[in-house]
Amino acid sequence: MKLLEFISQYPDEASCIEKLKAIRDMQVKVCPKCGCTDYYWKSDKLCYECKHCHHRIGIRCGTVMENSKLPFRYWFIAIHLLTATKQSFSATELQRQLGHKRYQPIWEMLHKLRNVMGKRDSKYSLSDEMEVDEGFFSTECPEDEKDKPLKAGAGSQKKSKVLVMAESQTVDCPKNAQKPKRVKHLKMCVIEDLKADTLDEKMKENVDPNASIVTDASKSHTHFKSNFKEHKSLIVSPKDICKILPWVHIAISNAKSILTNIYHGIKTEFLQEYLNEYCYKFNRRYFGERLFDRLLVVSANYNSDFKHRIYNSNLSNVNR
Repeated sequence: MKLLEFISQYPDEASCIEKLKAIRDMQVKVCPKCGCTDYYWKSDKLCYECKHCHHRIGIRCGTVMENSKLPFRYWFIAIHLLTATKQSFSATELQRQLGHKRYQPIWEMLHKLRNVMGKRDSKYSLSDEMEVDEGFFSTECPEDEKDKPLKAGAGSQKKSKVLVMAESQTVDCPKNAQKPKRVKHLKMCVIEDLKADTLDEKMKENVDPNASIVTDASKSHTHFKSNFKEHKSLIVSPKDICKILPWVHIAISNAKSILTNIYHGIKTEFLQEYLNEYCYKFNRRYFGERLFDRLLVVSANYNSDFKHRIYNSNLSNVNR
């Protein structure tokens, strides 16, 4: 959605509430007390009231906004900014644009939106031809590792391991400058280690068993052949990586670039949320201006389970 169109459609708090109510009216609401599905709308309380037992359900209940005291328009603005660009948007900049006094609520709002993006994508399994590999993302050193000698390479305490899975279909007759494979959807999952059992668990959660998997010759992929329809384990030289596993490494490179350009250090515990946002927008890259409405519907239908232990003000250098 373009900026002027957003301002025209959602000029104030009332217009945002009206839109959210319109989405929620299409949902089937079941009373948690009596099981009734008939409700009144109480505009003075911004809630639905059960016709049978008069139990009330707030308009935020069951949405990403549940338990939030931020204005509805803050959420709409955040959704607009996240979907209006291929890049991301930092909480510090959003706080500045909104003129909000405290950093923490804005930071949590963005992470809750990223959390429901991941929940939505988790409903789908990747299938057909697949590229699979691991990426190593730069993150802050964990607190319990700061006093230890810093390791080099992929095992460094400042590197987080990410399993990257991409649906990529071979192009029969690629034209000049065209990639040898066509990408569809992808997923990225932060993993604790590169053990075969760890990768097997994530693959089973996210990939259809009838998929055909292409990987390098890593020992971490030894069980893929028995878990999926087909597994091609290839010894890939650096010069051939763009031919065998092109989209996995393009996705890793692009995601790293976005995170490096916008955020000055990310803690491992929050990396998955940022990857959720990248994958969600990549998988819907052809939606154009419809992406705002799609994320708005997701936000109204999914409750975030993102929580954090710090609730002090001015934490822009702590919570990243």
